[in-house]
Amino acid sequence: MIDLTTTYLGLPLKNPLVASASPLSKKVSMARWLEDVGAAAIVMYSLFEEQITHESHELDHYLEYGTHSYAEALSYFPDLDHYNVGPESYLEHLRRMKEAVDIPVIGSLNGISPGGWVQYARFIEEAGADALELNIYFLPTDPDLTSAELENAYVELVREVRASIKIPIAVKLSPFFTSLPNMAKRFIEAGANGLVLFNRFYQPDFDLEELSVVPNLGLSTSHDLRLPLRWIAILYGRLQVDFALTSGVHTAQDVLKAIMAGARVAMTTSALLRNGPEHLSHILSNLEEWMILHEYASIREMQGSMSQQAVADPAAFERANYLKALNTLDPFLP
Repeated sequence: MIDLTTTYLGLPLKNPLVASASPLSKKVSMARWLEDVGAAAIVMYSLFEEQITHESHELDHYLEYGTHSYAEALSYFPDLDHYNVGPESYLEHLRRMKEAVDIPVIGSLNGISPGGWVQYARFIEEAGADALELNIYFLPTDPDLTSAELENAYVELVREVRASIKIPIAVKLSPFFTSLPNMAKRFIEAGANGLVLFNRFYQPDFDLEELSVVPNLGLSTSHDLRLPLRWIAILYGRLQVDFALTSGVHTAQDVLKAIMAGARVAMTTSALLRNGPEHLSHILSNLEEWMILHEYASIREMQGSMSQQAVADPAAFERANYLKALNTLDPFLP
C-alpha cells in the first residue's frame, strides 16, 4: 500500500497536493469538489490589503502598481468587488468553508503594511483557519526606498503577525531578493513555519491600438517549475522549515520533483483552471503508479532525495552548471 501522507505546517495531510490561492475557493461547492477529487488542503483566495483599507488615501497607489502582481488575479484587479468580497464576507466565507470540508483550510492575506494585517490575521484565526499564508509582494517605485528598508518591513510584518496569532504561518516569497537564502532565514527567525516558493507576478502589456496598459494573464506550465525547484533543493536541509512548491505543478512528475527537491507539498492552480478539478485525481493516480513502478513505499521516503545536499553533483544547482547548460546549445549552432 502506497503511503501518500505528508505534513505541512504541522498539519497532517492525506497527500502532498494542495489547491493554492485562487478564485476556485470562492464557492463552497467548489471546495467540496476539490476535496472529493483529492486535494489535501485548500488555500483560500487572498484577502487583499486594499480591501482592509478601502477608504485609505493609499488605495489609488496600490491599485496602480499592484494590479498585475497577484498570482491568483484572473481579471482586471481594480474592480475589487468583482474579484473578491470585503473583509467581513471573507471571514464568513472562511467559516462556511471550514464547516463544509474535512481537509485543512489555509487563510491568505496579501499586502505590505502591518496595521490591518495584524488585526485580520487574528480574525482569520478566529474564523477557524488551520493556518495563514502571508503573500507580502509589494512593487517599490520610489527611488529613495532602499532594498534594506523594504526587506526590514517584510520581516517586521511577519514578526508582528506571528506575535498576534497561534496558528502556523507560511510566507509566500518572491524570487526577486538579492540574497534569497538570507531573507528566507530572516523570515524563519521572525516566526514563519513554512515558505512557499514562488509567487508568480503577472506583468502588464501595451495595447498599441488603444495606447493603453492592459492586464496580461498567462497560466503557468511545467517549465515554470524549475525556479522554485532549484531553490528548494538548495535550501532544503539548510533551513528548518516546511517548504511548499508552487508555480508549474501540472503533472505527477512535477509533484515528484517537488518532493524530491525537499518540498512537503506541491501547490497548483493553473492546472486546475486549464483542466478542471478532476485533474487532481489523475495526478494522484499517476503519482501512485510511478511510486509502485519505482518501488517507493511512501512520500516521506523520497523527500529531499534530490536536494543539493543529497545529489552526487551539488554544483549542478549553482553557477558551475551554467557553462554546461550553454554547451548543450552547440549542436544547434551553424
